[in-house]
Amino acid sequence: MVNIQNIHRKVPMMFRAQTRGRCQLNYLPGNNVQPDVIHWAEQWIERASSKIPEFDQGVQSRSYAINWRFVTNAGQDDGIIRPVIGANGIPFFPGSSMKGAFARACDSKERERYCGRDLGDGDFAPGILRFQGGYPGDDSWSENLIDIVHPQQNWQVQSSDHGGAFPMISLYKPTLNFGISSTIDLDKDEWERVWQIWEKALSKGIGCRVSAGYGQPRRTSQPILYATELKGEGIAPKLLDGSAEFRPNIFRSGIRGHALRIFGGLTDANSAQRAVEQLFGGTENDGGTFGLLCMRFRERELDLDSFGNGNWAVPTYEVKGRLSWMLTKPLGQDHANKLLALIKFLNRFAMVLGGFGRSWRRSDHCLFYPGYYNQNQQKPLIGCHWQWQEETSLKNDISVLETSHLGIFIDRGLNFAKEWLQLQGYPTNQYANNWREAWHRDKVQVWGRLADDREDSRAIKWLHGPYRNNETIYHTNVTGSMGQVGRLWHRMYCKRHPKEYRYTRQYLEFLTIFPDQSNQSDNFLDYLQHPDSGFKKLWPTQRG
Repeated sequence: MVNIQNIHRKVPMMFRAQTRGRCQLNYLPGNNVQPDVIHWAEQWIERASSKIPEFDQGVQSRSYAINWRFVTNAGQDDGIIRPVIGANGIPFFPGSSMKGAFARACDSKERERYCGRDLGDGDFAPGILRFQGGYPGDDSWSENLIDIVHPQQNWQVQSSDHGGAFPMISLYKPTLNFGISSTIDLDKDEWERVWQIWEKALSKGIGCRVSAGYGQPRRTSQPILYATELKGEGIAPKLLDGSAEFRPNIFRSGIRGHALRIFGGLTDANSAQRAVEQLFGGTENDGGTFGLLCMRFRERELDLDSFGNGNWAVPTYEVKGRLSWMLTKPLGQDHANKLLALIKFLNRFAMVLGGFGRSWRRSDHCLFYPGYYNQNQQKPLIGCHWQWQEETSLKNDISVLETSHLGIFIDRGLNFAKEWLQLQGYPTNQYANNWREAWHRDKVQVWGRLADDREDSRAIKWLHGPYRNNETIYHTNVTGSMGQVGRLWHRMYCKRHPKEYRYTRQYLEFLTIFPDQSNQSDNFLDYLQHPDSGFKKLWPTQRG
């Protein structure tokens, strides 16, 4: 017998067991060790055919561009989401999944004609359509396959449980070619109706992780509940190969996190989590929850760059685009109106007091504290900056024109959230008092001042040095440190002209603090009350 050492290493990753020493797609080892998921993807691309499948004659087909990432989970490897792979190694969207999405978009009569009907006693009458699935339009499907997901809910809101990152394999901005055939001849008008139904189905998103922004078409006819124009800059996520990517799901995770904070200040912890999953989807309940809202961000401009050099270099983004929130199913008018008021508030809350993406709790130090960086000392990039774009958003989305408006803005928003919770049957006479960032008047304070220009930020210097004599919040529980989320948000919010839809040179400087009764926290709050600080407490107020 021939003894071949390490024979298992001759077997491609795709056919190995998901276990240590064979293949662990969901494991990121760190320490510059290349993870198995990279080898897996490289072997897949190397052996996959370069010829894209074409539909047979008689199959009607149309192509649709996906706005960001797309994946349909094959369910074949434990612990990781990766695409369904067909003949010759080409990923595809299965015809059965296409039929299911199409059927949900039909009325009852169309569903029976096109998809078939159950006759009872195990008998079934097939419909006239045959769904051939969807394939990539070209060989660019093999680019940027490795996708990194960072669960953040516990880490950001509830506790200090950091969690971690895990990989997925998904297609990046593919164009998919879908095919449909019929068992009978259809005229041109009926084929047009068939494609209208498919576009309706597609507009709700296809594949998995739809509520997180995956599988959304670039163009959609789905009714939009709320939309706004934004632009921002900050630290871009880095993929496993070191390249940068702007990930639109930062909006969904940011808004979801704020919904959890707001609900956590109005109801008990379990109710808050259930209410958030009803809105945005989730996996906590048995079988998972398909949320009421899905999100789409359409880039108008995107510039990926880097800041710093050597070991300090980090990828950056500057982006402009349109953020839209859409309903996944019809709601009664009262429910729809209250949900519209809530999602508007959550988006505006995120913009007024924070931002989106990495380091959102801090204002962009490059803009508001350029002296922090110099040529003689390498320092990490900190913060992000977001502002409203276009006249419509400057007109409709700016609810806080002066610091004095903030308390009214928050109180109104909390009322929107309370009404929504009550409409869903949740109690609103308690709160999640063990969460670090539950938005309750006993847990959080917001302070503010008017800054003359971008160089007039006072608080940004306190994040790195003393605020009074030798007293400091630097590297304390208040500001946090590496591996520890702090209890303070700092925001420089662009001040709009009171009568014109344009920004002025001034900024509204806000500090959001979740006190922890430590000496550092108590001393800092004591200083903020002193006239020398320049800040005034804006929320909660006595009437709040």
